[in-house]
Amino acid sequence: MNDEDKKTPSLLDVARSVLWAFIGVQKNKNYERDFKHGKPSQYIIVGLIAVAVFIAILITVVRFALAMAGV
Repeated sequence: MNDEDKKTPSLLDVARSVLWAFIGVQKNKNYERDFKHGKPSQYIIVGLIAVAVFIAILITVVRFALAMAGV
């Protein structure tokens, strides 16, 4: 086991893991690191923020589309 496997995931690592989870893909090495060394609260908070951003983008796109359609 190398030093990278023992390291606690950084905020950037957590964000990457959450974004890859949105797509449904994840490297096995990162998956194992997340479960062995990650704190669940980090993933929950980053996940909730990612969902909020995703919903805001959807709302913006729909409003733009409706404005372009003249509704």
